[in-house]
Amino acid sequence: MTGLIIAALVTALVVYLLARGYKPQPVLLLGGLLLLLLTASLDLNPLLPENKSTQFKYFDIFQIFTDIMSSRLAGLGLTLMAIAGFSRYMEHVGASRALFAIFEKPLKAIKSPYLLLVISFLVTQILVIFIPSHAGLGMLLMVTMYPILIRSGISPLSALAVIGCCQFIDHGPGSGNVIMAAKTADIEPAVYFVQHQLPITIIIAVAITHFFIQRWWDKREGFVFDPTTIDAVKEEGNKIPLSYALLPVIPLVLIIGFSPLLHPYIKLEVTTAMVISTVIALLFEYVRLRDAKAVMNSFMLFFEGMGKQFVLVVSLIVSGEFFANGLLKSGAVDTLISSAQDAGFGVVAMILVMSAILALAAFLMGSGNAAFFSFAALTPKIAAFLKVDVITLILPMQIMTSFGRTVSPITAAIVAIAGIANVSPFQIVKRTAIPMAVAAIVNLAMTFWFLYS
Repeated sequence: MTGLIIAALVTALVVYLLARGYKPQPVLLLGGLLLLLLTASLDLNPLLPENKSTQFKYFDIFQIFTDIMSSRLAGLGLTLMAIAGFSRYMEHVGASRALFAIFEKPLKAIKSPYLLLVISFLVTQILVIFIPSHAGLGMLLMVTMYPILIRSGISPLSALAVIGCCQFIDHGPGSGNVIMAAKTADIEPAVYFVQHQLPITIIIAVAITHFFIQRWWDKREGFVFDPTTIDAVKEEGNKIPLSYALLPVIPLVLIIGFSPLLHPYIKLEVTTAMVISTVIALLFEYVRLRDAKAVMNSFMLFFEGMGKQFVLVVSLIVSGEFFANGLLKSGAVDTLISSAQDAGFGVVAMILVMSAILALAAFLMGSGNAAFFSFAALTPKIAAFLKVDVITLILPMQIMTSFGRTVSPITAAIVAIAGIANVSPFQIVKRTAIPMAVAAIVNLAMTFWFLYS
């Protein structure tokens, strides 16, 4: 209970400072530091395993930060920086303008921009099966889909809301949360996806909600599309060869084409695909300009994009995970779950409570993986206590965790796309909140329908 009280007080401080306009990185670092410091001082839980400890618990606080930094820079952070570098180079060569020029005529056949928005959302739900990374796919969509949407009459915030929801459910056999859930339920990931996730999917409900909610927000905020922007794009696009429209799509082709679902032998990481795609773009530029020095010098823009992404997004991921570690080490969420179990709740009440706790944890941590991975191992014991199958309990928990992440202003994907569009993450999550609320209601309703049918 002490850990829960500490977590509540520190979280309240973090929320207060963020609401007052403080930068999220130092606020989250402060929150994590306070939580870990109090956890160590009160001996609530060990901060690190014996083999990773510095042997002095107060140094372990900073060792946790070092470990997170090392892990994220070599993993998700490097991926996001590479995508940002590629995006910066695409902006330089005008590839997005060429891509819009290709799709302009077909898009004119779709009279309602909000119908186009719904179609775009459905496309993202196919792509996420091949690119099971919320932040990674969001960044790629900012290079390919976002320029087309805003030049087709869709407001930037509506487009960002749909892109921010690109992985509103961790679905598909390549998702880390799906793999963890399947392992916990002792079934194959593909079986978990096809037999359990697909029947309860809520994609159509979210797509319909986006149509009405984004239109409502646009009217409320007075958005009016300026068609002269299309003329400006056309004028600029006339200077760019139409073949450049291929460049933003190359990473998607490489990643999907060499994904385990289509090509099990060759493995291609997202970062590698970004580097290959940028080199191909350099070759296109050399053919067009015939100026080796200018083309070689322009490659520095790739690193410029990487550096900007580190400052804006990777630093936030590291800070958010440090805060998440503080929440976990304090034992606050463990206390919530054990209290719910000890209260003697039935199946329905336990599903509701566990789902709410995981969604809240994902919202506070800005990470679905951090929340779900930490507590998935507890579900077999709770399921046995309730005398239900593990899948009955873990499926709604796993799905609700994704919803919590999608409405968090410190989620890596939300921060990344907000940074590219130069808007506040809070402006995006206020537009994802209602679709995710609808998703949560439908998810739980279908869970109970399958449970009692």
